[in-house]
Amino acid sequence: MNQAKRIKPIQWLLVSGGLLLLLLVFFPRSPRPPDLEISQLIQLAEAGQIAKIQVRGDKLEVMSIDGETFRSRKESSVSVLELLDQRGIATGTGGIQVDVKEEGRSFFSTLFSIMPLVIFGGLIFYMIRRSRSGLSQVMGIGKSQARLVTDKPSVTFQDVAGAEEAKQELVEIVEFLREPEKFARLGAKVPRGVLLTGAPGTGKTLIGRAVAGEAGVPFFSVSGSEFVEMFVGVGASRVRDLFARAKEAAPAIVFIDEIDAVGRHRGAGIGGGNDEREQTLNQILVEMDGFDERTNVIVIAATNRPDVLDPALLRPGRFDRRVVLDLPDIKGREAILAVHLRGKPILDDVDIPTLARQTHGFSGADLANLVNEAAILAARQEKSATSLEDLEEAIDRVIAGPARRSRHVSEKEREIVAYHEAGHALVAASLPNADTVHKVTIVPRGSAGGYTRLLPDEDRGLWSKGQFEAMMAVMMGGQVAEEFALGDITTGASNDLKNASEVARKMVTEYGMSEELGPRSFDTGQDMVFLGKELAQGHNYSDAIAEKIDAEIGSLLHKAQQTAKKALETNKARLTLLANKLLSDETIEGPELQQLLNGAVERAPMSP
Repeated sequence: MNQAKRIKPIQWLLVSGGLLLLLLVFFPRSPRPPDLEISQLIQLAEAGQIAKIQVRGDKLEVMSIDGETFRSRKESSVSVLELLDQRGIATGTGGIQVDVKEEGRSFFSTLFSIMPLVIFGGLIFYMIRRSRSGLSQVMGIGKSQARLVTDKPSVTFQDVAGAEEAKQELVEIVEFLREPEKFARLGAKVPRGVLLTGAPGTGKTLIGRAVAGEAGVPFFSVSGSEFVEMFVGVGASRVRDLFARAKEAAPAIVFIDEIDAVGRHRGAGIGGGNDEREQTLNQILVEMDGFDERTNVIVIAATNRPDVLDPALLRPGRFDRRVVLDLPDIKGREAILAVHLRGKPILDDVDIPTLARQTHGFSGADLANLVNEAAILAARQEKSATSLEDLEEAIDRVIAGPARRSRHVSEKEREIVAYHEAGHALVAASLPNADTVHKVTIVPRGSAGGYTRLLPDEDRGLWSKGQFEAMMAVMMGGQVAEEFALGDITTGASNDLKNASEVARKMVTEYGMSEELGPRSFDTGQDMVFLGKELAQGHNYSDAIAEKIDAEIGSLLHKAQQTAKKALETNKARLTLLANKLLSDETIEGPELQQLLNGAVERAPMSP
């Protein structure tokens, strides 16, 4: 911005000079016509009517003996004295007084003569300034782009909820820097690096900001992508500059966000590696290994793809600690919601534990977005505070998108969607291993014509085979209900079939839940293709095994379909009742939904 302000006057000078030059060229000043022709002047001089002639170049100012003044012009190569002498007209004493003076230059002629010099000089000055600026940028291309956090950030450890163990690990890092003697007495050394891993939105960058707010030491923040340039060697130069700055400011913290942009496995990928990225990674490895034992510089890095990082980067001595940030459990979600609702106007009906139970599988970023969406909905309706209704609507928006009430849906399609969603809900209610049905709606959201939301009774980290089978049966329930009620199936079950097929494939190839193939894991090579490794080696099983895998997947899906059919055959009347209720109310939830589902639903056995 400052550079633009310095260049602006020069640009104004160039523009105004150019315009003035155009005016002078295309609109020149026409000379004032003379009062007397030179021949008339000679005739008056011969008649003795001229007293004085003042010469300025080719311009003549004439004064008559009566005191009148006239103007005239002569040829520039002819002298007035010669003209008068040729006609025998006396000059000087006793004759016409001729006064020759130096010709004065007008303002416009002077400006016209110096304007090219001014414009040319301005252009040279402008180009010099630009060249210096470009040269400084070229000379600084190898400088680190890391930002030194000087002001204390507003985020502290109190603002980080739902990750107590991870927070404790970082609290110890801060204590290492604040009180190194406390750990040195017991022979403990400062960790070289801490790697934060976890799914997107779990708070890796947030906890890095909290460290910056709590550490009280210089905090250098940089993204992994800022090291990578098109010129080989630039990234390595920036790494050297970053660590040099950190060592000078020690004790200090270096935070590298999204380190997988530069720390990927070397030599991976089709066609070889990237020289610039690999040189940058090599420099990071050297710098982290080359710290002086007395240098208190800690590197904190964050990534959601630790599987693609180079093994040399993960070994002890570089990243000594690996802190995993998982999706928050119900207590963590309660704490995160409390943090984001703190200081915001909310009504008394907002129950945080209820919201935490309804947001199973949400990350910290999802919960922050949920609270913000609820506040936007309340403001849109001119409310003074956010209510539970706003928060529950925001949950639906985060999961499935905003409601599309303006979308025109035919009665036939509404009936199909109603039976489809009722089928999901009834199958889930009839299977003991299925999750509890929380809400059923046929209001279109996003690309879906409706949806059924299930909530587990408690958070789980492990899934059983029976739970997977019940999950697939619930997914099949929508299409089976369409066929039962309408005698045909539609494309509405495409996403259900895709998800059910994915669950069945993982049961067979990853979890060893196939009775035919037994407890064995089959490498599908999907991750290796991402890294470019073993691309030409194929699978680690034969074609005969591949056929059995396909057969087992089909068997699991067929079994889930039969289970859904049995559940709906047992509750045909309840299916019609629930579908008609959806057609009239569009959305059913809460105690009314539980009464409809559990009042007369008969439990259906799983298919053999």
